[in-house]
Amino acid sequence: MKTRTKKKRKNQKNVMIVKIVIAFVLVFVVSFVVLFGRLVDLQVVNADFYAARAVQQQFSEQTIPAQRGAIYDRNMTPLAESAAAWDVAVSPYYIKNEAERGAIADNLASILGIDRSTIYEQINNKSKYVMIAKKVTKPQADAITQFMTKKNIGCIGLTQDSKRYYPFGNFASQLIGFTGSDGQGLAGVEAQYDSVLKGIPGKDIAERTATGEDMPYNTGEYVAPQNGNNLVLTIDETVQQALESNLQKALADNNVTNRVTGIVMNVKNGEILGMATAPGYDPNNPYTITDTNVQKQLAGLSGDALKTATSQALQTQWRNKAISEPYEPGSTFKIITASGALEEGLVRENDLFNDPGSVTVSGTTFHDWNNGYGQVTFLKGFEESVNVVFIEVGQRLGITKFYQYVSNFGLTDKTGIDLPGEADSITIPENKYGPVELASSAFGQSNKFTAVQLLTAVAAAANGGYLVQPHVVREITDADGNVVKTAGTSIKRQVISAETSKEMNRILELEVSEGSGKNAYVAGYRIGGKTGTAQKLDSKDPTARVAEFAGVAPSDDPQYAVLFMMDEPHNPVSNYGGVIASPVVGNIFSEILPYLGVEPQYTPDELAKMAIKAPNLIGRTAADATSLLKSQGLSVNVQGGGGTVTSQSPAPGEAIPRNGTMVLYTDGAAVQQTATVPSLSGMTPAQVSQALTAAGLNANLTGASLSDTGEAAYEQDKPAGSKVAPGTVVTVKFRNNNITVQ
Repeated sequence: MKTRTKKKRKNQKNVMIVKIVIAFVLVFVVSFVVLFGRLVDLQVVNADFYAARAVQQQFSEQTIPAQRGAIYDRNMTPLAESAAAWDVAVSPYYIKNEAERGAIADNLASILGIDRSTIYEQINNKSKYVMIAKKVTKPQADAITQFMTKKNIGCIGLTQDSKRYYPFGNFASQLIGFTGSDGQGLAGVEAQYDSVLKGIPGKDIAERTATGEDMPYNTGEYVAPQNGNNLVLTIDETVQQALESNLQKALADNNVTNRVTGIVMNVKNGEILGMATAPGYDPNNPYTITDTNVQKQLAGLSGDALKTATSQALQTQWRNKAISEPYEPGSTFKIITASGALEEGLVRENDLFNDPGSVTVSGTTFHDWNNGYGQVTFLKGFEESVNVVFIEVGQRLGITKFYQYVSNFGLTDKTGIDLPGEADSITIPENKYGPVELASSAFGQSNKFTAVQLLTAVAAAANGGYLVQPHVVREITDADGNVVKTAGTSIKRQVISAETSKEMNRILELEVSEGSGKNAYVAGYRIGGKTGTAQKLDSKDPTARVAEFAGVAPSDDPQYAVLFMMDEPHNPVSNYGGVIASPVVGNIFSEILPYLGVEPQYTPDELAKMAIKAPNLIGRTAADATSLLKSQGLSVNVQGGGGTVTSQSPAPGEAIPRNGTMVLYTDGAAVQQTATVPSLSGMTPAQVSQALTAAGLNANLTGASLSDTGEAAYEQDKPAGSKVAPGTVVTVKFRNNNITVQ
């Protein structure tokens, strides 16, 4: 019995041992399988992933930003440049104590110009990373580094980046555009040529220890950044400045609701020498609204209404009106209708038309801007912008031919200008044309075109008949200044013959010398052009108008074209393009043509009216000076009791009219005299001359002669009521306010 019990216990013990062994074996097998599976995962399944992780832990990689290319005008004047900038970040987790936190807030606020409480709130926590400011200047970064070194602070980080600068502020802002916080171009050529300008970032890969520190001798890699290429624009800084100053003045003088725009183009090669919209904006601060009227409107809003209105206002101020907003051009379009009819031989300059003042086409009556001219030649109909004449000219062309010329002049397609946001024209499809549509389209209503489309078409009418591609980039250069690409002249097609173009130039010149465009006249220059005034048929305001003028110069061999447009002017005198737009184009031409090397050629009549330079008479005897001045056709007014000229007005070298009066001073007491400038607005040239003579001043009449009775003064360079020296020359500009044609 005992033996059997012993044996049983022994067997139980053996079974237990076997079970334990089996359990260990199972544990070993399972562990082996798990480890083997992990090994397979590491070495086979996810080998690439873990290898990359190992490299990532072994090496640190830092991106080295590429410097964005610069933008220059055609004469290499910098318009946009990049400079080193730094992002400032803080790691609050590593701030040692409250005193250090306060010191950081104090100094960063002082250096960066940020509210101290804002910074303190950002760093009053235990986070590992807080961005304080982006793209700070080198002096600011240096000041922060000095503070960190002095106070032994290691929780502030400076990361080098670059910042875009626009040295001329709001100069050509809608054309140049701006960049975002990440350096990407968001508007203008900055956006259009972003891939050219931005370059390729480099990288610095350094080997590091297990604690994350760079090893002193490592096998890392350095890849230098490739800086972006530069853009050389067709824009000329001097021409652009002249354009913008005239746009700003016209915007204010005419109380324009919906902005103004203008373009200066080389008609031979399509280069844009100037393009502007006013008001503009400062690309250094593109999110700041610059239009004071809009600022006032926004001041009365809050909440979602303010956000929506602000967003819309920003989009508007960034938008390039010259290429993005189609409009009905009015009579400026008659250049296209006339060109087509002359090319087809359907009309001649002396063809007679009957103008009763209105005409009814398929039940729709169209009116002229007066009561009719009766019998009128085609040439006179163009000069006076007679709608009835152009309705008949359009009918002679017919729908098919008319639409063909609209298309051939590039008005049914985008121009392809190298700027973002160019809008399509809004035109009646050919298969939708009927007699009424043809009639209204022939004199410039019913179809909408952008300013750049219209100016390109006008250039084609004037340059020999060639439709050229407008462009704003002249060449691309690399970081060392080597030319990478040059933009050549691109001619799309010839739309009219050279003979027809020559005839159109003569007609356009007569429009300025004798017709509704006479306010664009500039002495010494042969200027041609066409006025335009169009109703805004889709506006809620029945009085809303577009006023514009398109001009070319010189008419005997056109080199340059200028288009200026005002969208909804509110001038108390007139809102017609011939009154308020053509003088602006004349002013622009008078400023840019001499600069561009176009020499004036004065007629004998113009020479007779021109001012001369005042001779230097200081130190001469009063008798000798008087004799000299009278020999030049000038009057003399001697002030003082001395015998020698001590001072004079106008000063030596200043302009004085040929029939003007020179005031000579022979003692110091006489120089103290002053004359008061009268108000001359609305006066005829003769009245202005009389008023200034009575005040002891000289008159320089611009845009009119003494015998003109239909011209009225609208601007004087010396403010009414101001005190000036007797004999001072007051320049007065005139225009014909009685032009009431489209």
